[in-house]
Amino acid sequence: MYKKASLIITTVIVVVAVGGFGWWMLFGAPEGRYYVQVDNAKTQELESKGGVIDPTGGMALQYTLPAYDENGVQREMTFGAERELRDDAYLRLTVMPVRGVTEWAEVQYDDIPAKAQERLAQEQHGE
Repeated sequence: MYKKASLIITTVIVVVAVGGFGWWMLFGAPEGRYYVQVDNAKTQELESKGGVIDPTGGMALQYTLPAYDENGVQREMTFGAERELRDDAYLRLTVMPVRGVTEWAEVQYDDIPAKAQERLAQEQHGE
């Protein structure tokens, strides 16, 4: 009886741990927010191959841009858009583990953290 109860408890603990880790990996807290300046010269047109699962997610364009977090740390980010975005606009990207960029929104330059502003300005001036 003790052996059976121990096996059940161990199984429950393993299932909860694996399920919790899986949930965190897919839907966990955002890895962070990053800021980019749109450069339409750095886009790639995506071609939908149709089918049940569309790997492009219905996005016509893919942007790959240098992005900066609130501490000014750079990371290359790739994300999709249904249409060409306004050139030189500033975007805030929400990034989640495994899933990558899950959301983007246009923001004003003054709404960007100071260290990210500095890095974006350096990028714009080619420094």
